[in-house]
Amino acid sequence: MTGTSVRRFVAGLATTAIVLSACSSSTPSSAPASQAAPASQAPVASVPASVPASQAASAPASQAASGGVTAVVIPKQINNPYFDVAFKGAQKAAADLGGTVTQVGPSAADATQQVPFIQTATTQGVGAIIISADDATAVAPALKAAMQAGIKVVGYDSSPAVGAYNVFVNQADTAGIGKGLANMACDLAPSCTGEIAVLSAAQSATNQNAWIAAMQTTMKDAKYSKLVWDGVVYGNDDPQVSTQQAQALLQAHPNLKVIVAPTTVGIVAAAQVVRAAKKTGSVFVTGLGTPKGMVDYVKGGESPEFALWNVTDLGYLAYAVAAQLAAGTIKGTEGETFTVPSLNNGQPYTIGKDSVVVLGPPFVFNKDNIDQYVASFGF
Repeated sequence: MTGTSVRRFVAGLATTAIVLSACSSSTPSSAPASQAAPASQAPVASVPASVPASQAASAPASQAASGGVTAVVIPKQINNPYFDVAFKGAQKAAADLGGTVTQVGPSAADATQQVPFIQTATTQGVGAIIISADDATAVAPALKAAMQAGIKVVGYDSSPAVGAYNVFVNQADTAGIGKGLANMACDLAPSCTGEIAVLSAAQSATNQNAWIAAMQTTMKDAKYSKLVWDGVVYGNDDPQVSTQQAQALLQAHPNLKVIVAPTTVGIVAAAQVVRAAKKTGSVFVTGLGTPKGMVDYVKGGESPEFALWNVTDLGYLAYAVAAQLAAGTIKGTEGETFTVPSLNNGQPYTIGKDSVVVLGPPFVFNKDNIDQYVASFGF
């Protein structure tokens, strides 16, 4: 990967130095991923489940007094390495700010299974719910009920529907991710020519759909005219399903050159499939993944380059935003600014349209830098 390619992906938004600074800012030295609560565990909160909604609504204000907030994190699915790492960031933020945070959620990426966890947290009167939505609209009614009960709702990673959250923390600019995915596919397809296909997560995942749409928009440029779009398949962020879908892509498209997987589960599955099929060097895999998960495939040639943002910082920022909402220092209004001292080099974040704040740009990993990031990211 050339320096020019790296600059293309980050689109001038930040430098490698900024990414390096961010990587060390909020990674906790403890709190292993195994602390994530199992799906059967109810959220732990300071307000008992028997407290009626009218009383629970007053809980967030008192919880904000210490600078932190009692929060529940509901990822798309628990025991997913990506979300476990994000939760570590939330744990670190809670420790820094004097609050508490618990992670609960479904064992499968299913919005209908997320709803009961939202309802339980609402009944318990937690100060904030931090959620990555499996389906933007399916979780919206339960989240709106939580907001009506006085609970602050922060989306992260995958957005709930607009109006069903106070602030959504987007991991990176959607257009920038789409352009980066297109550029990496172009880099790996010989002379930016040949068939490419996308292995996504769930068909209803708002973030995946937005990135893929932005990628397709980018590919309308003449530069990508020799790339042939073979379509999108969905692995549901399940290793077995993702593996089956990647195998099906190789069978259905014998001239396939690149699989683009903007999902940490899918990209590993696709790389494994390419290796097992002895297609290394003729079919390449790229997308969004974790350094530790992808290091073997970068060095093995199945995935010469891929990208990701600092997932720990994503969780840290989501909790910090929840705490500021609970304290009343921000309301989630477009144009508001706030700082999180350990993130963004101490520079202000600005809340944009639809109450969205962007963590920062992703970074491209390759054989020249992957080892140092495995060490610094720790995942």
